[in-house]
Amino acid sequence: MRAQPAFGSYDFQPADANSVDAQQEFWTGNPVPDELDFHLDDLEPADAASERAEQGLWLGDLTVLAQHHTTPNGSHTFVLAHDRSITWGVPGEPQVAAIVVARDLSLNTFTFESSHHATVAFAQNWLVERGCPPERITQLGEDFMKPADDLTVRTEQQIRESGTQYEALDSHTSDFDPCETWTLTRDSSTDQAPIRVFLEEGDADAHTYTMREGAFPDEAAARNWLENRSGPLPQPPQYRDEAAARRAGVALTRSAGAAAIPKAGLDTHHTPPTGTAQQPGPRRPM
Repeated sequence: MRAQPAFGSYDFQPADANSVDAQQEFWTGNPVPDELDFHLDDLEPADAASERAEQGLWLGDLTVLAQHHTTPNGSHTFVLAHDRSITWGVPGEPQVAAIVVARDLSLNTFTFESSHHATVAFAQNWLVERGCPPERITQLGEDFMKPADDLTVRTEQQIRESGTQYEALDSHTSDFDPCETWTLTRDSSTDQAPIRVFLEEGDADAHTYTMREGAFPDEAAARNWLENRSGPLPQPPQYRDEAAARRAGVALTRSAGAAAIPKAGLDTHHTPPTGTAQQPGPRRPM
């Protein structure tokens, strides 16, 4: 059995109906159309771009990861989904779909916008930037892989809340060995190693995944690392700064604790008290 990526299915083309069934059994989210209805039957697209975007998605290929509908009247719908149709296309293409539908009931029109991403965190970022409350699309249910550690949780939150900080330059999704996705970005908030690689690796046996951030001086260096994997993923400068700050804090704490302990000076003389000297009493039993 091939390893399962953190977000979904495979990028191979099934040879027959049995292969299709075998592929889909790994993805146990809520299939549509039963679980997803944009309620557009009585509405018209507000513009040509919305019409193209709606027609470009086949609902039967979507597996919903999370969705949020606003009130009143459900004017907006935000959807996070795995797009199984991508597995029939060019290998490596991003498989996570983010969809926003806005309805104008006074005009009986709607706008429709969608975007594909390699990882859930970047798709969530796209939805948050368009008005979706983050807490509504971060719970993916018990059927999906879980973050393996706290660093993964923090890195995904960093991406989700980054706004337009990261410009996506490229991405790749691998459903084979290694089971991973990566997103190549440019960090607009820094001039120090501004090219960032976000690498997600899945562990099918543990049903978990990790997300790590790497930093590079330029795009060529990042692509060279992705191609050759000649060493560990280079840590961002802020990771090293945080580690140094923690070490300094520990050292200061230890130093302060040591300074608080009184020490007898070498020249200190102890003068015995005046008066009748007392004989030592018997020892107490241990």
